[in-house]
Amino acid sequence: MIAAPAETRTSPERQLPPHVYRGHRTLSIMPTFGCPAACNDCGTLSSPRDRTRLDLETISAALHEARKLGFYNVVFTGGEATMRWDDLLASIRLARDLRFPVRLVTNAHWARDRTVAAAKLDLLIEAGLSEINYSTGDEHVRFVPLEHVVNAIVAACERSFRVHVMIELRGQSSLGEDDVRRHPRVEALTAEQLKWLAVSPSPWMPLNHETVDNYPEDLATTRRNLASRGGCASVLRDYTLQADGRVGACCGLGLRLIPELNVATVKQRDFLRAAIAESEEDFLKLWIHYQGPERIVAWAASKNPSIEWEGFYAHRCQACHRLYKDDAIRAVVRDHWREVVGEVVQCAWLDEVFVPEALSRSCKTKRAEAQVVGSAVGSA
Repeated sequence: MIAAPAETRTSPERQLPPHVYRGHRTLSIMPTFGCPAACNDCGTLSSPRDRTRLDLETISAALHEARKLGFYNVVFTGGEATMRWDDLLASIRLARDLRFPVRLVTNAHWARDRTVAAAKLDLLIEAGLSEINYSTGDEHVRFVPLEHVVNAIVAACERSFRVHVMIELRGQSSLGEDDVRRHPRVEALTAEQLKWLAVSPSPWMPLNHETVDNYPEDLATTRRNLASRGGCASVLRDYTLQADGRVGACCGLGLRLIPELNVATVKQRDFLRAAIAESEEDFLKLWIHYQGPERIVAWAASKNPSIEWEGFYAHRCQACHRLYKDDAIRAVVRDHWREVVGEVVQCAWLDEVFVPEALSRSCKTKRAEAQVVGSAVGSA
């Protein structure tokens, strides 16, 4: 077990200097790139053949620094983090001791029967896990049967433990939400137990930005729905410590393929602080955070009509790949980015200053009004 120093446990105050982004930050940790599955277009390029892994000392250092910097929560993902079972439990215990909410993303390969699923989940919960996410779909079930995922779902719901299932979504997906919710063992759960289960589809994206996949109607971005595409919350919020020691400035899908999104390494002193500083000094990352990659690609197309984009991307990470990899878009951004500085700064001011202050004033006013009403009722 990794012990948390007493001074850290009792003094979790924020030590990060003021930055542009003022919201909660998430530390995402990939203990390994290894995985029992070898899905096509795996977002982290993981497979059974990849043995890359972080040592426990580095994970501990990241957790302690994240606490000092005021990070909000920790996510263990991969690869398949449970392939580092003992180290994973030790890391979860440390995160718990540092008072982090902890989430685990897994394909549930370990839940091969009901007894094992229950025993494994009990150990994770005892270590301090707060939430568990299961990934499944047409690609995943080639390697991990749906029955394993169902075993893991039932074990969580029977323990009133929060569980979220992400299902790959394509135009011709054979496995969908109904296959999970209408599974006999899931349907047999009580209404109270089912309250702990969330199931949602998520577009499965090609790692090549030039590949256009087939999705249900209106899921891909077009001019008609572009206004509904907001900024990318992950960039500037999520910092991903990858198994090779690089730190990425987003959630991690396709991160290994975009050098510009890898902003620090564990060889640097205070590597999380360095990652944040590097990210927030990059105008393009600020632009992606506040307006989103789809809008930037569409904006670039307005400058260069030869850039086609409508109907190409249902998953915004693929649009982000296009933004970084397409020479025509890169040229437009390089030549015209100054034209949007004012607009991006205004978005940042609205999100980080005006709206939070307005909400704070509103809450204070409502509390004051409630106190007045309470006093009046008490005097009557």
